Amino acid sequence: MLKTAIISGKGGTGKTLVSTNLANIISKKGIKTLLCDADAEEPDSGIFFGLKKICGENVLKKIPEVDLKKCSLCSLCVDSCNFSAIHISKSKSIILDSLCHGCGLCKMICPERAITERDKEIGVVNTYHVNQNLSFMEGRLNIGEPSAVPVIRQLKHSITDEYEYVLVDSPPGCSCSVVETLRECDYALVITEPTPFGMHDLKMALTVLKDMEIPYSVVLNRWDKESQPYEEEIIKAGGKIIMKIPYDRRIAGSYSHGKLISEEYEEYGNMFNTLFIKLKCEVEGI
Repeated sequence: MLKTAIISGKGGTGKTLVSTNLANIISKKGIKTLLCDADAEEPDSGIFFGLKKICGENVLKKIPEVDLKKCSLCSLCVDSCNFSAIHISKSKSIILDSLCHGCGLCKMICPERAITERDKEIGVVNTYHVNQNLSFMEGRLNIGEPSAVPVIRQLKHSITDEYEYVLVDSPPGCSCSVVETLRECDYALVITEPTPFGMHDLKMALTVLKDMEIPYSVVLNRWDKESQPYEEEIIKAGGKIIMKIPYDRRIAGSYSHGKLISEEYEEYGNMFNTLFIKLKCEVEGI
């Protein structure tokens, strides 16, 4: 199984465009393919496929509860919590669910054994069937929950060995959610655009990949004849451009109607086919 993450330093660069069309092309080769949407705060990759739901799995987080009859107000749990999720007043301990990461440390170290845990549903992992060679999974974080990391972790743990190729559509940026998405991935495709913001955030994404020692290539979206300075900047930052997607109004039109450009236009089908061949060579050459 080969796992490739599709990431970007900022939102709106074309991650979903690349991941959905690439998954479509790979599956057409008879390769058992799984597309995972790890952007759990706003998963939208499924819009581009006719989906038949197979199952859904709730994501639970352990939230501590304090038995005030046993609690001695020693504040050991408060001092040990890295997320300031526990506070002590003169008469009781207070748990802030929104700050708690469910690590279980407070329960482990409580000398009075006054802390137990309850399950809190924070999201869901859904699995869908697209066609014989393509499946789709998504993580969905419940509205109001502060961190998508547990949802992404469970999404990745739900991946089975039946797939030959797994594409993971990452959240935008370089946050904890992105780092969790990248864990255990063999390769990364970094999607960027020829703008000052695109270059700034690309460099941050490349820093994360270098720190995690994950090999990568760059896809330059919305490319035109004015993009040469940005291409040079990408190369200077250590990026290898393996695909340039032109600035084409037809892409925006198809995308806005939830259609795959690799299906709508032969030239883009060929382009993503070439991308897969290059990607395969890059991964196998690691």
